[in-house]
Amino acid sequence: MWVETNHQLYKKFVFNDFSEAFAFMVRVALIAEGMNHHPKWTNVWNTVEIWLSTHDAGDVVTDKDVQLSQKIDALILH
Repeated sequence: MWVETNHQLYKKFVFNDFSEAFAFMVRVALIAEGMNHHPKWTNVWNTVEIWLSTHDAGDVVTDKDVQLSQKIDALILH
């Protein structure tokens, strides 16, 4: 579940290992690039944390962020 905090959507993803986490990041990167909407994120071993906000709108959550979060969640469901 995404949580809105500090004018950002946030979610933590935990995988079995670094390879799974990195593969997830690559898939997210391709989606983000296609949307021209890039996340702030971190990766430490099997954990990826993502924060979404729209810089052009003053660093607040917009429909772009909601759409990207839904596309990211769809990657986990498949």
